[in-house]
Amino acid sequence: MEYIQVIAGLILLVTAGDVLIRGAVSTAENFGLSKLVIGLTVIAFGTSAPEMVVGIDAALAGVPTMALGNVVGSNTANILLVIGLPAIIYPFVCDSDEVKRNYYIMLFGTVLFMLLCVTGPLTHFHATFLLIFLFSFLYSSYKNGRINTSLASDKEEISEHAYETLDELPEKPLSTGRATLYIVTGLAGLMFGADILVDGGVVIAQSYGISEAVIGLTIIAIGTSLPELVTSIMAARHGHGDVALGNIIGSNIFNLFAIMGATAFVADVPVPQSFLTVDLWVMALASFALIPFIQWKIRFNRVIGILFTGGYITYIYMLGTA
Repeated sequence: MEYIQVIAGLILLVTAGDVLIRGAVSTAENFGLSKLVIGLTVIAFGTSAPEMVVGIDAALAGVPTMALGNVVGSNTANILLVIGLPAIIYPFVCDSDEVKRNYYIMLFGTVLFMLLCVTGPLTHFHATFLLIFLFSFLYSSYKNGRINTSLASDKEEISEHAYETLDELPEKPLSTGRATLYIVTGLAGLMFGADILVDGGVVIAQSYGISEAVIGLTIIAIGTSLPELVTSIMAARHGHGDVALGNIIGSNIFNLFAIMGATAFVADVPVPQSFLTVDLWVMALASFALIPFIQWKIRFNRVIGILFTGGYITYIYMLGTA
């Protein structure tokens, strides 16, 4: 029964996340953001919404380590699995300077988050740092987006990639009223889906003697990374490597700054020793592994995709046997 509950929660999270993205993209367009910035921030935030709601719900349910596991596991899955699988199916390359800029922000956020975890548990003090960097990132992206909107038409062609890859989104933005309805409905669905997902995950963990942190690193992390996986496969299929990679980078930034910041504000988040010795380092290693593909624009081919995916499967296997 608990497995059905977890699956139902994941399906609801993915569906509600899609509805939220539709509303958020339309709202952003109505406020004049460029489509490139929408792809790297608004859509990235939308695909991170399941992790956000799961994290807060887990903290309120008294299992904050599940929220920590969800973020660390999702960031690792986003790089090794969500980039690896699309590369196997549709090899791609990323040559966007905006993605490169966001990538180094992600690396900075990863190192900062690890340093904060060393001084854990994560409290309101840590949350303040994370949220300050989140708002700085959003403001900087907004300013760059306004500048990009006023550039020449060749920039507009690049900016359209973020929207073209999401075929299910409407060509024209929704009206403000309808977009608001989509956002409210999506958030409501996310909250309900996260609630039943966390409840089911806790029961499974208790019945098998598995820690909530491991459940967050595996089942919940993979499930909440499904929106990123779908978006990246669609982007790679259309040959838009900048969106495929930019979506992941933006999502990881939101996971670190927004989700853990919000979760730590709700409740203190203890950091298990296993995270300090293994899981955080796996996340960091995966993050730094992208340097040659971002800096020197090396192509993500099938061999790289197999290596990334194989590395993730090995990591999950090690968690299961630990």
